[in-house]
Amino acid sequence: MKILHVVPTYYPAVRYGGPIRSVHGLASALADQGHNVHVYTTNVDGDGVSPVRLDEPTQLDGVSVWYFATSIGRRLYRSPGMRGALAANVASFDVIHLHSVFLWPTSVAAQAARKQGVPYVLSPRGMLVADLIRRRSSLAKRSWIALFERSNIEKAAAIHLTSEIEASEFRALGFRCARSAIVANGIELPASELLGSDPGEASANGAGRPYVLFLGRLNWKKGIDRLIPAMAQVRHADLLLAGNDEENYRPELEALARRCGVFDQVRFLGPVDDERKWSLLSSAQILALPSYSENFGNVVLEAMAARCPVIVTPEVGIAGVVREARCGIVTEGDPEKLGLEIKRLLADAELCEKMGRAGRHVVEAKYAWRGIAQQMLDLYNEILISRRGSVGAGTLACCSNV
Repeated sequence: MKILHVVPTYYPAVRYGGPIRSVHGLASALADQGHNVHVYTTNVDGDGVSPVRLDEPTQLDGVSVWYFATSIGRRLYRSPGMRGALAANVASFDVIHLHSVFLWPTSVAAQAARKQGVPYVLSPRGMLVADLIRRRSSLAKRSWIALFERSNIEKAAAIHLTSEIEASEFRALGFRCARSAIVANGIELPASELLGSDPGEASANGAGRPYVLFLGRLNWKKGIDRLIPAMAQVRHADLLLAGNDEENYRPELEALARRCGVFDQVRFLGPVDDERKWSLLSSAQILALPSYSENFGNVVLEAMAARCPVIVTPEVGIAGVVREARCGIVTEGDPEKLGLEIKRLLADAELCEKMGRAGRHVVEAKYAWRGIAQQMLDLYNEILISRRGSVGAGTLACCSNV
């Protein structure tokens, strides 16, 4: 089976977070199972461009990645070269997979697929949430839905969602779709040597005391404005915030920390690479993700893999797994309640250790990429069977806009 992912940016490293890493995890897992996997993407890298070869494949973990230059409309990742490649090649694929909404590659790929009669799967990746649409660029997003996205969604062969929370939010918007499926994100388990940090070595990671870790983009929807005031309840520990600040949110958070009297407890680490990430998770007493909206929560899987207990809000897609596996605490995002739960967990080393072991067990049993990739292949095959009556040798395209 030949598989093509098309993504606006495709650098599963420091700058970009969970969604792109998830798409690459899926692509490379499919390649590992013997499929011929390709990616179409742009050379956009933050405010600049990446020094990559254009219009020819580069090998990345068994995946052939094709980079195309952007043009006018860069903010939406508009790429004439990508359009041309899709127009020339889409008919040779069996299935196209779109991994986001409100971006140019989704619409151009969906249009090309419909024109050629090729079925496609669409993954909203947490962006089809009514509250998020209302709170950020509401008019632009509603206009985009009316002009493009409703048709893209309702003419998809399937909608892929990563959690029951995301599925519920999607259903609330009232779209009509042929079928939907919940397939979780997966994780590549870290090498054992990356998890060898002594939990007592907090100072090596920027804190002089035990610490609570937030790991992810500095973004309003992550609930960091809940987490900082919660630390007023936890005077014997620090809060480390590791992640990219693309929206210049840090000054606002620093001012909040000063107002709450916890500025001396908060450390901003900036982006971290994989080695540092696993060191941080291994040494942390708790990973906290108090998001207002989170379709899944990849960092929670990573914390579980590192045997780090977690505290999440009910709005985090993986909260049900945390509750069922007893590998952490699910609590409301009110800062006082959040702080009391952090304080309670920090005071119980035995419970933390038990939660850490439980999280690692669940990740190993259910979230390795090979099994997740097989679930996605089952969805693709269902689509192909319903369209053709059988699944023959052919090609599969995944068009991802993260």
